[in-house]
Order: sequence, then structure tokens, then C-alpha cells
Amino acid sequence: MPVTQAELEAFLESLTVRLVDALFAEPFSLRHGYQIGADLVAAHIASAEGLGRTIEVIDLRLLRDLGLSGDDVRDRMARVLGTVAIGYARALRDRTLDEQESIRRAALVAREQAEHALRESEARFRHQATHDPLTDLPNRTLFTERLDAVFGRQGTGRRLGLCFVDLDGFKMVNDTLGHHVGDLLLVSVADRLRRGLGTHLVARMGGDEFVILVEDTTCTDDVLKVADAALAAITEPSTVDGHELRVSASVGIVERPVEGTSPREVMRDADITLHWAKTAGKGRWALFDAGRNQRELTRYALSSAMPSALDRGEFCLDYQPLVSLTDGALLGVEALVRWRHPQLGVLRPDHFIGLAEETGLIVRLGSWVLAEACRQARRWADLSPTAPFVSVNLAVRQVREPELVDEVTALLQEHSLPPDRLQLEITESAMMSTADESVGALRSLADLGVRVAIDDFGTGYSNLAYLSKLPVCELKVAGSFVEGLRAPAADPASLTDERILATLVSLAHTLDLTVTAEGVETANQADRLRAIGCDAAQGWHFGRPGSPSHVEALLL
Repeated sequence: MPVTQAELEAFLESLTVRLVDALFAEPFSLRHGYQIGADLVAAHIASAEGLGRTIEVIDLRLLRDLGLSGDDVRDRMARVLGTVAIGYARALRDRTLDEQESIRRAALVAREQAEHALRESEARFRHQATHDPLTDLPNRTLFTERLDAVFGRQGTGRRLGLCFVDLDGFKMVNDTLGHHVGDLLLVSVADRLRRGLGTHLVARMGGDEFVILVEDTTCTDDVLKVADAALAAITEPSTVDGHELRVSASVGIVERPVEGTSPREVMRDADITLHWAKTAGKGRWALFDAGRNQRELTRYALSSAMPSALDRGEFCLDYQPLVSLTDGALLGVEALVRWRHPQLGVLRPDHFIGLAEETGLIVRLGSWVLAEACRQARRWADLSPTAPFVSVNLAVRQVREPELVDEVTALLQEHSLPPDRLQLEITESAMMSTADESVGALRSLADLGVRVAIDDFGTGYSNLAYLSKLPVCELKVAGSFVEGLRAPAADPASLTDERILATLVSLAHTLDLTVTAEGVETANQADRLRAIGCDAAQGWHFGRPGSPSHVEALLL
């Protein structure tokens, strides 16, 4: 702060008095000069550059103005002014050091503040990079780091668990109430999971998917309890933007030793198991099972290989006899498709028909079976006038194909096959669920003379009035009923099955339908079926499925 002129004059006047006092002090002491020099520095009166000139002026004028002379006085003045200079230099040095220390300390404080601000900034950026902006849960990045860290720690015998959680029906919330409500619901679910699962890491992977990492499990029950807690937390009702919402979730669970697996495998298997939980009906958890997964992989491999296998001619047909219970004559044969897999050997239909239906390949495969069966039926017809009819199973999707009638008609014409040499089988449940157009197609085929049979009869829910209007000529009774006839007739359960079969046979005959019993494996079953009036039978007792040459041997 600058001094005024009056303050400067007052200071100089006091300085003069102090110099005079120093000259005449007894005993003479130099400390006054040191102090005066320090005061000059403190008052910022003289600069270091101007101090020497100032001392010269004082030396020349002060003694003169005071009227003092003599060597002793001059010697004292010189010594006092010398100590003034020394005191000034020391004070200036000390002030400079103080200022430097202050600057250094200020620099340190500024550095610490900058580093603290940088750390806070890095922490904010780190948090933003590793946390979900909507729910503030750890995101996929942080979860992956934590999972990798589990596998990076040393030690044997360590285990871990992981729950892959997906909300059920969340899309419906978004579609009906809007994404704003959907986001608020996700925040609510995240809060409940955070509160309900304690120290376990809960992360949002994206959308309505969450994962829970359970470290250092001791057994599967540890992670199952976490999954139950998660489901309980999620199903709690919540009010979101004025809407009372209740959601459920499906959870895929993996629990295993850390050694021998990897983060990628754990995530893959949890995702697979989540799909199992969804398929099983949602609102539940499913636990990963290596055996089931291997079966699923095999199914997938078969599904992928089927189209090419059909192109390469790897499918073939076996035929099982349908025999008259009256005289044992060969009435017909059922065509049963087989897959001659190059690695797995001959596969039965239960290994691939379901896959074909799931992928839609059943229509193409069914067309091949139908064409091959018609070709073989023509060959047998050429060998014997008593050649059997060929019975071919139709899938529901085949029955619903608009071109079915044209396809069958073309095959009959191509092979010059009498229509009654072909029988088409459709299951009872499929028959009951077909649309009017499909029933119309079957009726058109029946009008051509093609035989139509209901397969696995007795296992569905037939409407008898509806059954009487269907264009069928035969009922094939499910083998589950015939199985009961293995026991002695006196057995109560076996007697009940026989009475049920007798009722079915009577009903069929009332509707002018013939009855074929499936799954006949013993002579006792055949005798009891014959006794209740069953028309025909099929099963290992009369012949196992075999190649076309096996049927030809029966004809010759």
C-alpha cells in the first residue's frame, strides 16, 4: 500500500531523530543502525539501488545541518550508516527468502489443489466410464474388470457364481406406457437389487439385463440364495410415475470352480441358462447343466446339418408292417424316416423331427418322405398284386400347406399309384387344431381315394361330433393304451385299459372306421386286442421297422 507525503515526512523525521540518538548514545551501540536498516526495508522507503546514494546524502548533510564536526562524530556517523546498510541488506535478504518461501508454499498448495482437482476429475470420468448413466449401477466395463480380476487372483479351490437376470415383459411396459416409464422402472429395479443383495456386485449390462457376481462361493446353494433374493426384490410392486407396476424376471445361473473355465465361458453359459429359464415359463431361475448344454449343442449341430444332409441323400426310409388281426395278412407298412449321419450313425426320428419342425425344414423333409414312399409303393405294386399300402406321417405344417393336394395328386400320377395304396397319418391333436382349409384339403384327398388316418388316437382331446365329420377311415390307437395289456387280464389296471380300448374300438366301428393298435410287442397283447374286435396291429411282435428289401421278402 503506498504511503502519503505526510506519512513519508513523519517517517523521515523519526529516522533523523533515531540517527541523532544513535550518534550520541552512550555507550555507543551499532544495533540502532541495524534496526534502522530493517525499518527502511519494512517501510519500503528506499530501494536497494538507491540506498547507497541515500547514505551519502545523510553522511554529507546530517552532520552539517546539526553543526557537528570532529573525527569522533564522523567516525560514529560512518559506523552507524554502515550498520544501516548492513541491516538493510539483511532485512531485504530475509524478506526475499520469506517471499520465496511464500511463493514456494503457494506453489505447493496450488499443485496440491490441481492434483486434487485432477484426481476428482479422473474419478468422475472413471465413474462415468464404468457406471450406467441411468441407474448408476456398474456397467458392462466394470463388471468385466471385476470378473477378470476374479480369474486373475492366485489360489486353488476357489469358486464363483454368476446370475444373469432379464426382466420378463419389459418391452410391454415400454410399448404401452412409454420409454420414460420404462426407464423409471429400471431405476426402481436397480435400487431394489442394490439394497437387497448386499455386497455382491450388481451391474446393468444394457436394456433390461442385469448381472450379479457372487465371489468365493462354497457351493451351488450360495448363488441360488442370491438368485431367490434377486427374484424377490424384482417382483416387489412399485409405483412408477403414477402407475403401479409388478414385473418378474428370469435368471440364468452358473456356479463352478474358477480353475478350468474362463470369463467368456461363464458369461456364455449364463446366457444359455437364461434362455432355458425363459423357455421354461419365465419368473424363475435355471441352473446351468453341462449335460443338457451338450445335448443342446448336438441339437443345434443337427439342425444346421439337416438341409445339406437332405441334399446329399443321407435320409432313408424303413417300413414297419401293419398286420390284420383277423388272418395275419400284411395290410400296409408305415414309412419311418431315418438319418444315416456320417458321424453319429443311423438316427431315429425322435432325434431330428422336432428340429425339422422348429426350423421349418419339416415341409421339405416331409415332401421327400412322401415322394420316396410313393416311389417304393409303386415298386411293390409291380412285384405283387397284394402289395401293402404305404402309410406316411404328415406334420401339421404340411397339412397347412396350400399345395398339399396338388403335391399328392402329382405324385400319384407320376408313379401311377392307385390312391388307396397311400395312407396319410396325422396326429389326433394336430387334426383337432387344423383350420377348415386344412380339413378341406384332407377331404379332397379322401375324395381322390387316399386313405386318411388319425395317429396316436386317445392321447388328445377329440370332439366326437367333430370326429364324425372328418374325412378319416382309420384310427391308430396310441401305444400307451396297448402297453397296459402286457399284464395278466386279471390285473385291475390292465382290465381298465382293455375296457378303454374296447370302448374306442366300438366307437370307431360305430363311425365306420377301422382300428389299428400301435406298439404291440407280445402275443398276449395281440390276443386280447383280437378278442375286443381290433382290426389291425403294428409293433415288434409283428415286425420291426426294416428296409424295403425286408418288405419285398414278405411279398415273395
